[in-house]
Amino acid sequence: MQSKSLGFIGGGRITRIFLKGLSNKKAVPENVKVFEPNAETLKALQTEFPKVNAAESAADAAKQELVFIAVHPPVVLETLQAIKESVKTGTIVISLAPKITLEKMVSVLPTQQLARMIPNATSFINDGFNPITFSSEVDKKEKKQILKLLKKLGKTFETDETKLESYAIASAMLPTYFWFQWQEMEKISQEIGLTLEEAQKTVSSSLKKAWKIYYKSGLTPEEVMDLIPLKPIEKNEAEINDILNTKLVGLYSKIRP
Repeated sequence: MQSKSLGFIGGGRITRIFLKGLSNKKAVPENVKVFEPNAETLKALQTEFPKVNAAESAADAAKQELVFIAVHPPVVLETLQAIKESVKTGTIVISLAPKITLEKMVSVLPTQQLARMIPNATSFINDGFNPITFSSEVDKKEKKQILKLLKKLGKTFETDETKLESYAIASAMLPTYFWFQWQEMEKISQEIGLTLEEAQKTVSSSLKKAWKIYYKSGLTPEEVMDLIPLKPIEKNEAEINDILNTKLVGLYSKIRP
């Protein structure tokens, strides 16, 4: 599978994450083409990953054997239209976007060798949680090879297509709900007397142990939360829960097919 040529249409964050994860495992093929219209973004990508060649167009990148559609949902169909003349019947095309279904993809492209994947940012460190759905026409041997490559990014597993948008909300975007809070806790820790190193170690270690007791202790969520009597932001919990529900359920309504 490492010898398969790769094409990326879109050279932004997710393409960088993929290439970093593959690079960590020394699994970047010799033939990699990326189409990215932003010159600065493309230059940065090529500086970090010298094996990357610039594609002249989306259609040029789509001439590769395994093609990743790494653009936002509103322009996926437009992108598929732009590459349909370059895609061969044996080309494998994997969309990394929510909302646009396999049915819509196959209505545009001449190949039925299609898949959709919702990758995690943690694939950057080969610890992703990446659900994928293949069209029924993908050859079993090809699927095995694709999964072998993608599993280098972390846990990659097949799921029903109808669940991909759920995974986008519950997994792919999940870190963004918490990362800024961890950062704020590091700042607060320094304000009240810890060094930066002590703050980072304290927050990091405590979060890991908090996760462990919540999921591995055998206690119910209520029993776990009852272990600490003082809850400084308890009065704000309902407000925070309301924000999460309003924002995330609303976003899910927008990205589901």
